[in-house]
Amino acid sequence: MAEHWVCATCGVQHGVSASPPARCAICEDERQYVGLAGQAWTSAAALREKHRNVFHEVAPGVWSIHTEPAFGIGQRAYLIQTGEGNLLWDSLTLTDGESLQRVRELGGVRAIAVSHPHYYSAMVDWSDGFGGVPIYLHEDDREWAVRVYSAIHWWSGEERELFGGLGLVRSGGHFAGYQVAHWAAGDGVLFAGDQPQVCMDGRWVTFMYSYPNWIPFSAAQVRRITGSLAGLRFERMYGAFGRNLLSDAKAIVARSEERYLRAIEG
Repeated sequence: MAEHWVCATCGVQHGVSASPPARCAICEDERQYVGLAGQAWTSAAALREKHRNVFHEVAPGVWSIHTEPAFGIGQRAYLIQTGEGNLLWDSLTLTDGESLQRVRELGGVRAIAVSHPHYYSAMVDWSDGFGGVPIYLHEDDREWAVRVYSAIHWWSGEERELFGGLGLVRSGGHFAGYQVAHWAAGDGVLFAGDQPQVCMDGRWVTFMYSYPNWIPFSAAQVRRITGSLAGLRFERMYGAFGRNLLSDAKAIVARSEERYLRAIEG
């Protein structure tokens, strides 16, 4: 039977076929990895049997969504509620009726935006669940879209305004089209995916070309990333895996850049 096969390692959903693809290009790239047991695949139906999505309101107007037990690389999505509609930031592989209904109760989804290809997961199914809402991705990552879909809007340049005080900024680095979401509400909020990555102690961030394979950036690349954030005002930053900065986020990014550069430049 034809399936939209899901890579069991990274959680990215691929195009429909009767049998699993021979390879996952996203996992074979040096930023990711193929599991030691080799390439493995699953399906949306199989995921629904063993997993569920959990919703937490982490701040007024910001809902965190993650899958339990964890799947893929532990992707986490955020539903950002504005007076002009909601943005689903980043995506999860698991979509089910319970999750879609919960999001509808929270105001639905006007648009989706995903930071980078490791989080593409089942973004197409999430879009379909809300009538084919647009998915905003940067055109520099077009080659990584392993499932073609008409609702994907490829944007170009360095900044893209959305709605409700939300906008996208291309920071590059981890992927050429890596993007963050900025929300101008209050003192400003940055939705960073995993770049910058909040460190385990919650007081610093870091920057890596590959996290699982420990490939760092050069000084010039780090300066390019932080430079893309320089014009943004943000007190809070929501990152990957539930690690967030709830105050003084912009200053933390600045001092973390200094520490990183000292470490790599000697």
